[in-house]
Amino acid sequence: MRRAFTLVELLVVVAIIALLAAILMPVLSKARESARKSACQTNLRQIGTAFSLYASDHDGFYPCNGDPNLWMGRNWRVVIQPYLPGSRIQSLPPGYSQPLTVQHSDVLLCPSDERAIQVWERTSYAYSAAFFHSTSQINSLATLLRGSSCASWANIVSALRNLPTIAQNEAQVVYPAQKGLSAEWLSNHEKFPNDCGFWSWDGSTNYLFADGHVKFLRRRQIAPAVNDLPDINLTVDGIAGKDLK
Repeated sequence: MRRAFTLVELLVVVAIIALLAAILMPVLSKARESARKSACQTNLRQIGTAFSLYASDHDGFYPCNGDPNLWMGRNWRVVIQPYLPGSRIQSLPPGYSQPLTVQHSDVLLCPSDERAIQVWERTSYAYSAAFFHSTSQINSLATLLRGSSCASWANIVSALRNLPTIAQNEAQVVYPAQKGLSAEWLSNHEKFPNDCGFWSWDGSTNYLFADGHVKFLRRRQIAPAVNDLPDINLTVDGIAGKDLK
């Protein structure tokens, strides 16, 4: 005759299962986030290919359509939409008077970026403003923006909006393996409160460089820009400068 489990034995089994779950959950969570980070890196590589194809079709020039807010994800995607895979949707980015048919796909969305889904039309990445402003323009903002912080974001945005756009060419990139072309705006894989993107020294993010390679870096590995922040929009010497220290 088979003996049933006693209450004590059942409690021991439940305790063991709970202990194993407590041990495995952080491991599984870390593995899931690692997979999402890799997916985000794949997205950026595809975005890098799109930029390269655009430049190839435009005599080596990077996207520049006169929009001072082109660095924002929902704006630059309009320009390279023919080079990105995905379905087409209607969008009205700031500064555009008529709805635009925007090609959108999950390539534009980092899987760990909930904020982009809520407020940025599922676009997680920014395009460095150094690729549509001249070196002298970028450097001219040093006096105005030196010593900026997250709290100074409105001044930084205003300064960028007041700069006339000037198309830059691939030949002008002096350090393609060290100049950031695009990146996740937020620290999606090491989240922290009040993350203000390129204007924060905390956190880590995936960066796409002008030579097409993608690397996950701490923001503190990025060289200070003209505003004294890890801002690849305002790299010292612009497209001719370096973001990697």
